[in-house]
Amino acid sequence: MSTKNILVIGFSTRNIVCSGARAGYNMYSIDAFCDHDLLQCSVASKKLDIGETFDASKISLVELAKLIESFNVAFDAIIPGSGFETMGLEKLHYRILANEPGVMMEVSNKYHFSLLLKKLNIAHPKTVLFSDIDKLQLPAIVKPACSGGGIFNTKLEHESDIEVIYDKLKSIYLPVAKRNMIAQEYVHGTPASVSVISTKDRAIAVAVNEQLIGVPWLTEVPFAYCGNITPYVTPYASEMKRVSEELILELGLVGSNGVDFIISEDGPVPIELNARFQGSLDTVEMATGINLVDAHIKAIEGTIDLSTMNKMQHACRVILYAKQKTVITEAIQKKLLEMNVSDIPGVGLVINPEEPVISILCSGNGREEVLSEIKESVMFISESLNLLDS
Repeated sequence: MSTKNILVIGFSTRNIVCSGARAGYNMYSIDAFCDHDLLQCSVASKKLDIGETFDASKISLVELAKLIESFNVAFDAIIPGSGFETMGLEKLHYRILANEPGVMMEVSNKYHFSLLLKKLNIAHPKTVLFSDIDKLQLPAIVKPACSGGGIFNTKLEHESDIEVIYDKLKSIYLPVAKRNMIAQEYVHGTPASVSVISTKDRAIAVAVNEQLIGVPWLTEVPFAYCGNITPYVTPYASEMKRVSEELILELGLVGSNGVDFIISEDGPVPIELNARFQGSLDTVEMATGINLVDAHIKAIEGTIDLSTMNKMQHACRVILYAKQKTVITEAIQKKLLEMNVSDIPGVGLVINPEEPVISILCSGNGREEVLSEIKESVMFISESLNLLDS
């Protein structure tokens, strides 16, 4: 099936759009930020009006249909980005390059996913609805059942914290608190993920990634997603790949999917499954040479093509969060464009404290090398933002 004009719909779509453009597709986007580099990669982009909240439920399919029609383009397919994978885009009568809606709903809900793992006899942290938190031994993690990016995750240490957390969720995170919240047994260890390309009858794990979560020199939010390093060198890599491949085949997932793990003292424990493009897309592509959008489309059509895969180098992407309210001026954007960065904010954008500012990319021969270079870039950008914004 010929696929040329592709529309990506999501809160932040730059990585998918630019990957698709590199593969030769005509990429279009409906996006909440319309970052500078997204506009450079896309044929055309439209901005989502999301107000002050990242809540896809506030956007109706009728609104999306009008935005899609405003491109005046015959789209061959739509790719849902993060936050829109369970929105019901199939009702818009376009070809959707994603997993089947029913499966997506099941695996995207962390509580339902925990029940699936239990059914498959795969070890998993005990997970309950927040209302049943008294059934868990503490410490535990309280998080949205669906999505969140880690920014709403809260660690619960003592029973006396339950009411405090509930009030906090109601007062600060009202849009998210309206959704189901879950509580999950807290597992100590290193966060990691496995990136998989799959058809209905074949799955290949292409990379194991270290996840950077709540990194103090990038954010003050304890569980915020801060990026990835690929590959993650661990003696558990083969086991993690095997479990991920088996799980994805068992669930009938296709295209690009990812499984999140915590590597504890007792080994890797699966935590979540992302049945969509993952935040590790940049580092996986940089480290392996695979174009994930092209591989995703071909896998959905029934073929796994990893012919561009090369010897793996180390690649790192970090997300720098704002320490203070920042307005992106022409001078700031010009400074940012001198760096090896992505998700470059547009001139005039107001970024509030602890919101993402920019992604910084680096590749090299080892983990320490890429981390050292990344830290230098973060320091330079942080100083530049403070200097130019004062």
